[in-house]
Amino acid sequence: MKLNQKTNIGAAVQEKPLAVCGLILCAGFGARAGFSYNKLLHYVGTKTVLELTLDKFMESCCTSIVITASPNDIDAVRKMVSVYANVLVVSGGDTRTKSVRNGLQAMQKSDIVVIHDGARPFICSALINQAVQSAITFGSGILAVPAIDTIKEVHGDTVVRTLPRAGLYHIQTPQAFRYNQIVDAYARIADDCGDDSEIYEKAGYSPKIVLGDYANRKLTTPNDFLLHSASSKIGTGFDVHRLVENRPLILGGVHIPFEKGLLGHSDADVLTHAVMDALLSAAGLPDIGVLFPNDDPAFHNAVSLKLLQTVLQKITCLGFSIGNISAVVLAEKPKLSPYIEKICINLARALGISVQQINVSATTTEGLGTVGEGKGIAASAMCIVTY
Repeated sequence: MKLNQKTNIGAAVQEKPLAVCGLILCAGFGARAGFSYNKLLHYVGTKTVLELTLDKFMESCCTSIVITASPNDIDAVRKMVSVYANVLVVSGGDTRTKSVRNGLQAMQKSDIVVIHDGARPFICSALINQAVQSAITFGSGILAVPAIDTIKEVHGDTVVRTLPRAGLYHIQTPQAFRYNQIVDAYARIADDCGDDSEIYEKAGYSPKIVLGDYANRKLTTPNDFLLHSASSKIGTGFDVHRLVENRPLILGGVHIPFEKGLLGHSDADVLTHAVMDALLSAAGLPDIGVLFPNDDPAFHNAVSLKLLQTVLQKITCLGFSIGNISAVVLAEKPKLSPYIEKICINLARALGISVQQINVSATTTEGLGTVGEGKGIAASAMCIVTY
């Protein structure tokens, strides 16, 4: 999204880049989720709910982010988000409305504010940007989806009215506003309200709806977390290459001194190939023979670690994150133990994960078969990916 175009903000015409600040609310507790701690600090896969939410905002058009956290969690949250740029953590309040007030007061003057419940980690950056564009054009952008269930008004345990479903919406976040308007609304309305658009409406403004996504769910109950804690897949990969003279021996991107090397269209890094196939298998994608065919000149002598980064991009685009990888190299010679640590470091760097998430071992086949006869080297790999 281009944010440096001429844009009407209030009465003035802005020609400088717009300052868009995300405000992520993280000051709640885990009572309804059944936790004894803040549910946003709960891990879903390899990241916390807060980190998953923050990642999506970092991909959006936001130029800075303010997070409100409870006093009990503020140190932990600051440590957790210290690796992110332009993120400020401040104390929240004992209600949602008070947390928003604190966040608005803490941020430097912005052109657009995007307020989001941190417990909605499945938001996508495109919807954040759409809400911002609506706020630029109309003053506000409130994500919402049409009601799909019949809504009843109930007194006690008795239905007193069935509401017509047409025109009813489930309101979501993020909710984007022109900074001066939402600050004015919070200054004039003292009520604790369910969301920001209610305060905006009570102050006399007209909230503008932006079609949201049903997948943009809020994690609230224990069942919500149970549904997503099991979101992982296992992948397996295997590869074998022939040993020949006048070829370098490369495993996990490490050049290993030996009188022979592996034959292949690329650099024939059999270990990296097995890891790639494991990741592709877990994500339900075609194997490397389909993605990087051995009759394509583009991959002649290709560096397998670079191909591994391409695989990473493909699975990341589908929403997968790497949990862990375990691989075994089968080789009669040479002795590989001196190179294992460097191999793990290379793979971790290529995949953007920690070395602790990768385990590589080596073994022989006790002289049996093609590997045991010194004619080739094989590798197998398994991985877990989360989504």
